[in-house]
Amino acid sequence: MEVEFLGERPRLEEVKNALLNFDIGDIKIQPIGEKGFILRFKDIDEATHQQILFSLKNIRSDSGSSETALNAEEKRFNSIGPTIGRELQKRALVAVGAVIALIIIYIAWAFRHVSKPISSWKYGVVAVIALLHDVLIPTGVFAALGHFKGIEMDVLFITALLTILGFSVHDTIVVFDRTRENLKKHIGATFEETVDISVRETVIRSINTSLTVLFVLSALFIFGGETTKFFSLTLIIGIFFGTYSSIFLASPILVSWNNWSQRKGKRGKIT
Repeated sequence: MEVEFLGERPRLEEVKNALLNFDIGDIKIQPIGEKGFILRFKDIDEATHQQILFSLKNIRSDSGSSETALNAEEKRFNSIGPTIGRELQKRALVAVGAVIALIIIYIAWAFRHVSKPISSWKYGVVAVIALLHDVLIPTGVFAALGHFKGIEMDVLFITALLTILGFSVHDTIVVFDRTRENLKKHIGATFEETVDISVRETVIRSINTSLTVLFVLSALFIFGGETTKFFSLTLIIGIFFGTYSSIFLASPILVSWNNWSQRKGKRGKIT
């Protein structure tokens, strides 16, 4: 709902207080222009819509010795029902799935010259496993917040997840790329030792890069507006665990997969 006040614009607290008696979930209020607000809340029926509009029109402001109604005018009202909601959900899943598929293809192509001791496509699969970890954790956190606090997963949340995918795979590729370079230089007696050296060579760089981003996002979360608060929180959670997974999850999975393949190959030869 977008409204514009004909008199002076009330404070955010006054608008929130005017809507306290309505069961409309988590309310996001964004100032627009000189006298307007954009309000976002859960889907409502027409009767509740009119009651909310009436309540906004009757927000009172002290003017001298008397109180006067500020009188709000509705500019537009858009409602997203369950059918459109399911369509958005479907498109979000398609977007995330497409990104993951393209990441596997790109990593397999980028590592095509390094097929020993582990195939290039396995780097892509391991990166995606780490990405699923990075996406599932903030999704789980917001599912819990939605259950207990009524916080909704909106388009900004999907945008944050896609951003996390890009940032996390960047960190993982940095480690894998150093592994590729060290394999070409024959650094390390075994594949496990090569990966360990590569992680130690890149860990400080990964942590410093992530800390720089986390400082900015923390400032945005603390001092930013209501519209970006949960967007920045999603990114903070995702980038923190994305950095963790690039160092402590992706590389160990790659080593474990290689060790398992070697044990399987040896059993095949004995048989």
